[in-house]
Amino acid sequence: MKKYKVTLTVDERQALIELVSSGKSAARKMTHGRILLLADENSDEGSITDQSIAKSLHVSVVTVERVRRRFVEEGLESALNRQIQKNRRSKKLDGKAEAFLVATACSTAPEGRKSWTLSLLADRLVECDIVDSISIESVRQTLKKTNLNLG
Repeated sequence: MKKYKVTLTVDERQALIELVSSGKSAARKMTHGRILLLADENSDEGSITDQSIAKSLHVSVVTVERVRRRFVEEGLESALNRQIQKNRRSKKLDGKAEAFLVATACSTAPEGRKSWTLSLLADRLVECDIVDSISIESVRQTLKKTNLNLG
């Protein structure tokens, strides 16, 4: 017994047929469209089992179940498009802070030091009120991204 039954309207069905036959959309979006078309209760053939859909489209059964659920709970657009990540953290360093970090790393090292270390750079960012706190790993990744070679 399926918990989430997909029943497409004529307009939704036509839009999905155009989406999957055009070949101009992202592969993921077209696959989700095909899942919805095969899972439609209103189609002439009726709904196909999740296992059959998964096997014919080379996706997992969990993907088919997830697309069904999102269609029933949130609608067609939500089932087709990528879900927005809600708990993703924003970056600690913006462009201005990254520029400051690179400029500091390229400048002469503090007195008594031969070169800048990651912890010295992190401390400098905090001292200059660029950020409240930052890990040396964030500093390392930022410098790696800019292809800066200090050695």
